[in-house]
Amino acid sequence: MTFPVLKKTLIAEFLRMAETIPIADVRSPSEFAAGHIPGAFNVPLFNDKEREAVGIKYKKEGRNKAILTGLELTGPLMHEKLREALKIASEGRILVHCWRGGIRSEAMAWLFSLGGLDTEVLDGGYKSYRHHVLGSLSKKRKTIILGGMTGSSKTHILRSIRSLGQQVIDLEDISNHKGSAFGALGQLPQPSTEHFANLLFDQWKKIDDNLPLWLEDESRNIGTVFMTDEFYLNMQTAPTIVLVMDIDTRLPRLIEEYSAFPPELLIESINRISKRLGGDNARDVISAVEKGDFAKAIGITLKYYDKTYMFSIGRKPQDKIIYIKTDTDDIESNTLRVIEAAGKIDWRTGLFTVS
Repeated sequence: MTFPVLKKTLIAEFLRMAETIPIADVRSPSEFAAGHIPGAFNVPLFNDKEREAVGIKYKKEGRNKAILTGLELTGPLMHEKLREALKIASEGRILVHCWRGGIRSEAMAWLFSLGGLDTEVLDGGYKSYRHHVLGSLSKKRKTIILGGMTGSSKTHILRSIRSLGQQVIDLEDISNHKGSAFGALGQLPQPSTEHFANLLFDQWKKIDDNLPLWLEDESRNIGTVFMTDEFYLNMQTAPTIVLVMDIDTRLPRLIEEYSAFPPELLIESINRISKRLGGDNARDVISAVEKGDFAKAIGITLKYYDKTYMFSIGRKPQDKIIYIKTDTDDIESNTLRVIEAAGKIDWRTGLFTVS
């Protein structure tokens, strides 16, 4: 069985068209859940069990038998898939892809075309999209890293920098995690590592190469999500501004933030780092949380995180780091300090000029 020749589009043009035309991802629900083009709709040709059955048939008996099995499983439901596509493609145009741009996307594109939709298939499928994403994220850009110990309000400062019209990508917002053992509190479920890269690329592709991009200093993993190797390594060699703020200055904001969570959730997070805190410290932190003494609990925990962060920052190229001391947690004031420091970057070398 063959299908009519359909219009196939390369990934760059496909993504340009996707700015105004909806995408139907016709892979199975589990494939879609693992990672997809942001904004795409899942209109699966097969559900997960059907896909498995067709795959087994293909391996054992070949392509034609697999196609027949697929038709037996989905034939009676094809009208529902077309109805869904018609609903999505309100202006009569739709983009389609499967994993490799093969039989699943061709079959669904054929169906959608029968329904009067102007349909284009992604050449190479989702696989070509992922190759494009990973290649783009490996690209070096004019990047500034904002660092600082836990509680330095880096995320708030980055939002302030963005409000001033500068380019910022919030990695913690994309990952639904704040980066520490307590980072999942109050957050939505994290995306997969695969989908995190897709979400990151969705913002990355909009960045102007001629202007600096601000990122927060992070470990390679943010919760359960991992950055790609090249993206992370590029962050490590980018000029870094480290905001230095003592514990007493950081405490009030952290107390306000974390005292709002139920003690049992805080204790659960403490137990995850109990070995690194040390047995006595972990017990003291848990006891302080149970008594509502959040200043003591956070103070002990910060000493561990400060030590860990200073070790991490010490592994970066020191000639690309500038330390900015501050005695206030005022966001506006610290934003101005950080922006002033960024003005000292010599972009020919990535080093800070000495005034």
